[in-house]
Amino acid sequence: MVRERGTAFIAQNRKARHDFTILETVEAGLALTGTEVKSLRAGRATLTDGYGMIKDGEVWLYGVHIPEYTEGTWTNHEPRRPRKLLLRRDEIRRLVGKTTEKGLTLVPLSLYFKDGYAKVELALARGRAHHDKRHAIAERESRRETQRLTGRRRKGME
Repeated sequence: MVRERGTAFIAQNRKARHDFTILETVEAGLALTGTEVKSLRAGRATLTDGYGMIKDGEVWLYGVHIPEYTEGTWTNHEPRRPRKLLLRRDEIRRLVGKTTEKGLTLVPLSLYFKDGYAKVELALARGRAHHDKRHAIAERESRRETQRLTGRRRKGME
């Protein structure tokens, strides 16, 4: 049997980059059941309501929806069950220290297979206020406009 290589994305949480200021990211493995893996291989998952929580020295992922496997039987999984994240002890300690700060939370950014293993990119993030979101949008638009103008100048169009 040939072993998988590379990265295959399953789901991304684009809304998280808009709603939160991302301070740092961590890659974590997922402890899954068989039907969850089969459902993920079919490319079905939703991260929008997901969040991470540290409980008793372990990191758990809540609110991530992995639908039931259609060909599954009584062994099917619960779609929104809490899933354990696999991290090293020193990474967990560092995250515990950071999440005790006011306003920091763990948010899943993407779910993917890396070399055959299910992984989640978890971000340590701070929530944005409404005016901060508008400011970030304005910055992004101005950056795009300057890139567009410099590109046109390089091509000799202006």
